[in-house]
Amino acid sequence: MNRVESDAFPNSICDVVSQKNQFAPGVMTKEMNSSSAPFARAAAQAVYAGERHPDIGGARFFHAAWYQASYNNMHYVLTTGGNAFYERRRPENVTVPAPLPASEGKTGR
Repeated sequence: MNRVESDAFPNSICDVVSQKNQFAPGVMTKEMNSSSAPFARAAAQAVYAGERHPDIGGARFFHAAWYQASYNNMHYVLTTGGNAFYERRRPENVTVPAPLPASEGKTGR
């Protein structure tokens, strides 16, 4: 949603999530199984209704939590759902240069 609200990205959810290289190949076309679909639907509805993790702030970027990036402009704000979320900052303004421990189950409006 931070990307949808940013002038630097498309202004609709569908256009943001379908951007080239946004997700690994096949992620957006893979069929969900019956046990994961209700969870994904509920999460999407909650975000669309305005729920956000209280630590997400203005982060517009993420990668898999296991990935070790070597850039010096990544200020991490949250690790949740298997992803590490970060803001791009000037290197001298980065105070959290590595993904944080996972924080699950928190949301706010």
